[in-house]
Amino acid sequence: VVVTGMGAVAPGGHSVPAFWRTLADGRSAVDAISLFDASRLPCRVAAEVRDFPVRDALPQKTRKLELRIVAFTLAAADEALAQARLDPAGLSAPALRRAGVLLGTGAGGIEFGERQYEIFFGGNGRQVSAYGILGSFVGMLSSEVSMAYGLRGPSHVVSTGCTSASDAMGYAYHQIRAGALDVALTGGAEACIAPGIMTAFCRMGTMTTSGNDEPAAASRPFHPERDGFVMGEGAWVLVLESLDSAVARGAPVLAEVAGYASTCDAYHRVRPEPSGEEAARAIELALEDGGVPADEVGYLSLHGTATELNDRIETRAVKIAFGDRAHAIPASGIKSMIGHAQGACGAAAAVATVCALRERFLPPTINYAPGDPECDRDYVPHRGRAAGGAAAVVNTIAFGSKNSAIVLRRYRE
Repeated sequence: VVVTGMGAVAPGGHSVPAFWRTLADGRSAVDAISLFDASRLPCRVAAEVRDFPVRDALPQKTRKLELRIVAFTLAAADEALAQARLDPAGLSAPALRRAGVLLGTGAGGIEFGERQYEIFFGGNGRQVSAYGILGSFVGMLSSEVSMAYGLRGPSHVVSTGCTSASDAMGYAYHQIRAGALDVALTGGAEACIAPGIMTAFCRMGTMTTSGNDEPAAASRPFHPERDGFVMGEGAWVLVLESLDSAVARGAPVLAEVAGYASTCDAYHRVRPEPSGEEAARAIELALEDGGVPADEVGYLSLHGTATELNDRIETRAVKIAFGDRAHAIPASGIKSMIGHAQGACGAAAAVATVCALRERFLPPTINYAPGDPECDRDYVPHRGRAAGGAAAVVNTIAFGSKNSAIVLRRYRE
């Protein structure tokens, strides 16, 4: 199973080249929140997608709804399909039936839903959109994409918290590998920088409160004084297809998807299980799934939320999974630059990792400082660097004790 196209609408750039340049240059896309008045929140910074023409990216009939998450996803899908040289309008009916959409999101259209509730509780019930429910529904995301391109295969949204996009990509990979699909649009999207959800996360105590005066330094994965994540948003879409399909079409092959697995700590709604054993097992099973030897892995894209427990336990899991090699494998936390896009973060990391494999260059973890004795790995601090590893692991961890890992490999004919 191979990647033939990628698209991104992200903090710091509205295309994959722009997104990758932000990461490779080590630039922060975090700033003061502009989407709403956040002055009363403990956390007033986020990694927003700025200056994006939401209405222009939507089909004419849905423009008045201004579904931010759908606009992001369709623009990213357009870019991915163009790179893959795949025009759905030119596909036969049988081919369209073997092309699916499997996307991940945590909050779906919650930003649109919050706007409708605000109208309702403001006493203007007659002004609530007739699509208030459908627009807020998590499952609408894949439906909008399937309808936009006429794809008639499975149209599914996976919503497993922060592992959503990784799980969606993993399911797409397995369906293609099993012969059930030829092509899948997969990845993830999120647009949840909204008052209600931001307030809820602040109440939970998982968001940073120390970065309001210096937004660019707010997201600090693995830093000894880290105090929570920065919310991010965006959409990252990949075209996955069987190698036979890609070769038959003459499509570019960007990378190979070489394994996927997920596990559950079955431990707590919010906290990861302290030993890190199940997170490690997800990595081990993903490598086993693709038959990739652990010593072939030359890069890790870590979940790295900048929360105290996640970073420490994730580092512990990596040590379990790779043993003595753990300190020799460079790893980075791209959330230091683009924040935490919740259910889409695995797709953001996957796109970045494919770029890293192709460019033979690793993005950095900015805002890092040593000092936590349990976060003692090579996190590619401050500046990116050249590297030539053949395989990489994208690691994600979610509320509810979920762990998922995707293995990507540089394509070799």
